Amino acid sequence: MSENIDHQFWYNMRSGAVEQGMQSPSTDRVGPFTTREEAVHALAKLRANSAKWAAEEAENER
Repeated sequence: MSENIDHQFWYNMRSGAVEQGMQSPSTDRVGPFTTREEAVHALAKLRANSAKWAAEEAENER
């Protein structure tokens, strides 16, 4: 499993950097992502997921 983690990418929320492997504390990073490119776009994915969940929640409250 550690080999797999070492080859995954994380987005560091504090620094804005993409990291390969678990370099930062877990409170500072999101992921894992399979590719560096996916990690680069982590914030956009988080925003899209949040908007989707908010819309689903609003729909369920009707």
